[in-house]
Amino acid sequence: MKVLFTFFNPSGGMETLNRVRCAALNARGIECHMLYTHDGEGRRNIRDFPVHLIHSNEDISNLLCSQKFDLIVVNSDIDLVEQIRILGYKGLMVFELQGLGELEEARAVIANYAGRISLYTDALLYPETAHLKKLLKEYLPAMPHYCFDNPVGLPYFEYTAYPPKNYPVLAWIGRIQANKNWKEFLQIGMQLLRSQPEMYLWIFQDDTLADPEEKARFDQFIAETGIASKLIMYSNIPHEHMADYLSIIGDSGGLLCSTSILEGFGYAVAEAMLCRCPVLSTDSDGIRRLVIHNQTGKIYSRGNIEEAVSEALLWMNNQVFRTSVRHEAEEHVRVNLNPELYVTRFLTMYTSMLGKIAR
Repeated sequence: MKVLFTFFNPSGGMETLNRVRCAALNARGIECHMLYTHDGEGRRNIRDFPVHLIHSNEDISNLLCSQKFDLIVVNSDIDLVEQIRILGYKGLMVFELQGLGELEEARAVIANYAGRISLYTDALLYPETAHLKKLLKEYLPAMPHYCFDNPVGLPYFEYTAYPPKNYPVLAWIGRIQANKNWKEFLQIGMQLLRSQPEMYLWIFQDDTLADPEEKARFDQFIAETGIASKLIMYSNIPHEHMADYLSIIGDSGGLLCSTSILEGFGYAVAEAMLCRCPVLSTDSDGIRRLVIHNQTGKIYSRGNIEEAVSEALLWMNNQVFRTSVRHEAEEHVRVNLNPELYVTRFLTMYTSMLGKIAR
């Protein structure tokens, strides 16, 4: 069996998802390729699988003819779906959605794409995320729907013990874009610094993908608040090293703060939990499969800075609670986002699609 996974560019959660599931499928003897129509910093994370960086009709046609894929999974890019079909691919094709920003943006995109999704693809794939499930059932009720959790990179991405920092770290991972809600993270950090003056804020981001207007607002906020002396920026850390950073953050007495407005899944949260890094998050929908309040993490009401600060201080000051929840969070991710479980579900999807065609 040969599978092609596609996306616009290798970055963020999609780069992680494609790389992790290719490794898991490959372990079951399935050949996997990736296709990106634009380059990205995350491509340097990919070493063990064919990566095709192409967008012209000729190059895509040559790839389809030479590789003869049994299944193509196209994420979000409806134009690529149409291009692949027009170029003559007659095999199985799945349209995948992992997240489309804020709710109204997601609704507009799905409404606009629905006709072509139904015409050109055979099924829908998406994570266990309420708003995606609702919108896709509303606009594409007749298509086969396959909905299951994404995998994490076990056993290569997990906790490692390092000498602890002499200060706690409040961390944030994301792009400098409106939906990621970076300003709220900085506001929480500034409030926490009043009672935790030794703390530092770490931001992990891809500076090549920042929204220019948001980046200007970000820089202005930093300048106006004077928080720069407590802020450490990391850009495009190799993914294999992020497990080390998350382990260090957890052992520092700090935590990851996720402030997103809406998420389809939330790889940063899942990977933090796997590395025993406590998580404080908004209820951004996609994290509900991960963060169970006071059991595997903490959830606060978006916009309520005082509540977020209060919950963060509980993480920092109650060591018995902290230890218990770190353990529960790691086990929750290991069990529910196991890559072998993902492969089983993925192959069940493929078998089911074959069965529908056979009938």
